[in-house]
Amino acid sequence: MKIRKQNIFNTIWAMVKFIVAWIYVLINAIVLCFIPRGNFSVKYMKVFMRQFNWFMGVTYKVKGKLSQKRPLLCVCNHISLFEISTMAAAFGGSFFAKKDVESWPLIGWMAKKFGVVFIDRRPSHALEALDAIKHELDTVDYPLFIFPEGTSTNGAYVKQFKSSMFDVVEKTGVSVQPVVVHYRLRDGTKINDEDLANHYAYFANKKMDCGPLCKIERSAFMQVFHIMMLGGFMVEIEVLPIPDLTGMDRKQMADTLHKIISDKYMQNK
Repeated sequence: MKIRKQNIFNTIWAMVKFIVAWIYVLINAIVLCFIPRGNFSVKYMKVFMRQFNWFMGVTYKVKGKLSQKRPLLCVCNHISLFEISTMAAAFGGSFFAKKDVESWPLIGWMAKKFGVVFIDRRPSHALEALDAIKHELDTVDYPLFIFPEGTSTNGAYVKQFKSSMFDVVEKTGVSVQPVVVHYRLRDGTKINDEDLANHYAYFANKKMDCGPLCKIERSAFMQVFHIMMLGGFMVEIEVLPIPDLTGMDRKQMADTLHKIISDKYMQNK
């Protein structure tokens, strides 16, 4: 299977889907006005994301199972927007996200309703971020996902993990489960690095350390539209066993988890 060639027909059909998808978002935003933030709104996100993935043509396949331990922090590599939509659809639960997403029109408000916790990653706000993560882990009964690379990437590699994100693990001993995500064409065909960077990944060129850069840096909204023009793709999600992090400080945890996820990602890329 090859990447769908873009033409006027794909563009028109993508425009129709894009408009209908955002009507769906607006309808759900109205519904969310009457749903308090909590367990039910997080469960509602699972239903919402399954439908939104259908609009985008994004499917997913899961290998392995999440632990039933709670609290549970799931650590994942980050290529684009679709880790959020597919993992929410597959597992439920919610996410830790960078603070600036909170200011995105409508999306930030909906994400907060869906249980997303926004973290200010500036060093001056480290204690505040740690308290927010600890509080959320102590009070919810669903898994929480975090992307310790601190940014999405071109998919050619897994960036080094930021050790500050593991302060809470060092201080509380919460269970941490690694999750590895690969992007494939809809039939499961592997995507080469150049096509991944140009079409499926969502990232800023200046933040990449290696691998191909994207020819066109799209906004988040235009990335969704572009995926619709391509007819979607498949996300492979592999859940790995919980590693023993006993006695490690946050730097050792970050390095250990990075090696586990990076090795598995590069092995199957």
